[in-house]
Amino acid sequence: MTAPGAYVHVPFCRHRCDYCAFATWTDRAHLIGPYVDAVCRHIEGDLTASGWATFGSVFFGGGTPSLLDPGDLGRIIRALPLAADAEVTIECNPEDLDAERLDRYLEAGVTRLSVGVQSMVPRALEALGRRHDPSHVLVAAPALHDRGFQSWNVDLIYGAHGESVEDWSRTLDAVLELDPPHVSAYALTVEAGTPLAGDAGRHPDDDDLAEKYELADRALAASGRPWYEISNWARPGHACRHNRCYWAQGDYAAFGCAAHGHRAGHRWWNLRTPDRYVEAVAAGMSPVAGGEHLDAEQRRREGLELALRTRDGVPVASLPPAALDELPAGLVEVEGDRLVLTVRGRLLANEVAMRLV
Repeated sequence: MTAPGAYVHVPFCRHRCDYCAFATWTDRAHLIGPYVDAVCRHIEGDLTASGWATFGSVFFGGGTPSLLDPGDLGRIIRALPLAADAEVTIECNPEDLDAERLDRYLEAGVTRLSVGVQSMVPRALEALGRRHDPSHVLVAAPALHDRGFQSWNVDLIYGAHGESVEDWSRTLDAVLELDPPHVSAYALTVEAGTPLAGDAGRHPDDDDLAEKYELADRALAASGRPWYEISNWARPGHACRHNRCYWAQGDYAAFGCAAHGHRAGHRWWNLRTPDRYVEAVAAGMSPVAGGEHLDAEQRRREGLELALRTRDGVPVASLPPAALDELPAGLVEVEGDRLVLTVRGRLLANEVAMRLV
């Protein structure tokens, strides 16, 4: 059984990227201290009320968690009851990383970093609205290798306006030169309300995205990093434990504004803004804004949809034979008693899931 995880949302950023629809703010830095206090108080109260025992993984997402001082991260980590071998991940911008800060992360209890590289081609970074330069990544990677973290990840986005297939190939080559144990590569998506959504001329092309996905899969698999989820490739032993908790329908607590949690089929989410979150916790009130409960059939269907996204696939016996017979050829393959998506199937994963589930 998957050990419970804990997600901690950090809603602060220096700059909002053009594609970003996450709950993050660029004008609330004055709330960082009160926010850290609120998260620690929320953890203390939730442990008493909900009876969480130990967490096998913690994931600091955002926003930009690397804007927090490592000492503040350490306060939050120490407030959580962790298993002896817990994985503690923080998302970072490459420009925030240097040897001193990495040492302080280790002292705080961080075991894994996910570095928001996105691209190694300046014009692609500019098209995404990113502010860092590839040189920041070239400085950060050797320091990461020297520090002895359990693992680290490079986060990439493909499909930016003006990014050629050759640009994407350059990014993959440059990233593999950095030798990260884990790589995540996501197709650029258009989210409502973002600057990208309002500029149709910059929207990604589906055929271009498909070609770049296939290129990434070939390059990463050939480098000894096979896929284990549609957008994730890793060396053996370096898969993200926290994300695997999500894909296995595991339980996870939610701390911080806009964070989502799950336990035994019940999902909930916290107040969206940091201001309201801090005020609620300070007043001794629950910061939970809403929730829903999945019945047995909803959980079964969701479990199959999530598992289908992974390299483990789903048991053939769990699917109706008629749905398998009607599925277009070349999208799935049977491995033993499991049904697994092919590369083409991964490109059409949502459609495959709808037909099968």
